[in-house]
Amino acid sequence: MTQYKSIVVAVDGSKEAEFAFEKSIEIAKRNPESTLNLVNVIDTRSFAAIEAYDRSIAERAQSFSEELLNGYKKQAEEAGLTSVNTIIEYGSPKTIITKELSNTVEADLIICGATGLSTVERFLIGSVSEAIVRSSKCDVLVVRTPESI
Repeated sequence: MTQYKSIVVAVDGSKEAEFAFEKSIEIAKRNPESTLNLVNVIDTRSFAAIEAYDRSIAERAQSFSEELLNGYKKQAEEAGLTSVNTIIEYGSPKTIITKELSNTVEADLIICGATGLSTVERFLIGSVSEAIVRSSKCDVLVVRTPESI
């Protein structure tokens, strides 16, 4: 059985990411020597034009990321994990997660939530989970949200 040593879980505050995080705890528990890397990528493309008028957007995004990651880290530690890192990055999640971050932490598993994009949205912009699956050099687990939610 494959033992994962460096697990990356992408979180953004969505329900899909919440389920991915919960699954990552269980996987990390089955891999006791693993490190769980919780990452939130602040997509700077989404507020670049607005930021010229309102600089507080970046500050609010940073605060949101810190709160989100610290909350997840606390949950992971309460679940018994001892090696948990939090990482905040800026840029395109599609690029940061697969091309930069996964190399930096030597990821051997990336976990992310499935998106709720419509067919048109997926065609126009593509989903982050789809990009991760396509371009990752390590194993990827895309976690689906139960339909009852």
